[in-house]
Amino acid sequence: MKAISYRRYGGPEVLEYGELPDPKVGPDAVLVEVRAASVNPVDWKCQAGYLDGMMDAVFPVIPGWDVSGVVVRPGVSVTEFAVGDEVMGYVREDFLSRGTFAELVAAPVRTLARKPRTLGFDEAAALPLVGLTAYQVLHHALAVRPGETVLVHAAAGGVGSMAVQIARHLGCRVIGAARDAGQARVAELGAEPVRYDELTFAEQLRALAPQGVDAVLDTIGGPFLRLSADLLAPGGRLASIADGEVLALGGRYFWVRPDAADLAALADLVDEGVLTVRVAGTFPLERAADAQRANAEGGLNGKVVVTVP
Repeated sequence: MKAISYRRYGGPEVLEYGELPDPKVGPDAVLVEVRAASVNPVDWKCQAGYLDGMMDAVFPVIPGWDVSGVVVRPGVSVTEFAVGDEVMGYVREDFLSRGTFAELVAAPVRTLARKPRTLGFDEAAALPLVGLTAYQVLHHALAVRPGETVLVHAAAGGVGSMAVQIARHLGCRVIGAARDAGQARVAELGAEPVRYDELTFAEQLRALAPQGVDAVLDTIGGPFLRLSADLLAPGGRLASIADGEVLALGGRYFWVRPDAADLAALADLVDEGVLTVRVAGTFPLERAADAQRANAEGGLNGKVVVTVP
């Protein structure tokens, strides 16, 4: 199969396009013919070696954890999927090697769900990691309830925009923090926008929520995480996906995990019209390095997706 891979840690320059062996399909996995795979910051952070203390790298490593495609062969124990099923997945294992930037991926069934009927393959590939992160933090880490006020950081970004939509669907009032360029997007999603300014951030929040906020989903860490901790209402909860300092502040440090049931719930929310997914740009597989650069530069209004004809 054709695939993107790297044989040493580094930036986009270490990515190679070429032939690699087709993946073997274990009993609890399915072979997926990849149609699209989206780029996330964790992809190039893994590639740079930032997670080397946490995850073994078996070189050559194929990057990518998000995928959409079509099942071409189920494993011998698989009853959940059949040949021809259109699926999406957050295909993360506990080591780096068999990613999704390839023509084929062997995906454990625990990482997959059926693709939303209302999404194309590009949009479906853009959903799993950001959608699961937002869904799991709000449901499992923060356990938000109807009527609560939820502060979402980087609310115009990938995880943040998903969190705003999910929290509003759960009946929460949502305040969305964003840079100036993201203010219109936050309002469009139905949140009350506040600007990132260390001098006025607390003042803006207290004006909107004088009694404090009930839950905070932090995606950026640093000074705004610490400010957010001071703005919690009594009994308020704090969770971060970006900064381990949240533990010292009495909150929870959260890492998203593959979960087929959660992913299926996200697909239902899409088909019900609750969630929208925005793709900022697409790149063919052989230009994955350019896709990675575009993601790292930031400032995009949506996800970057690698397509596989």
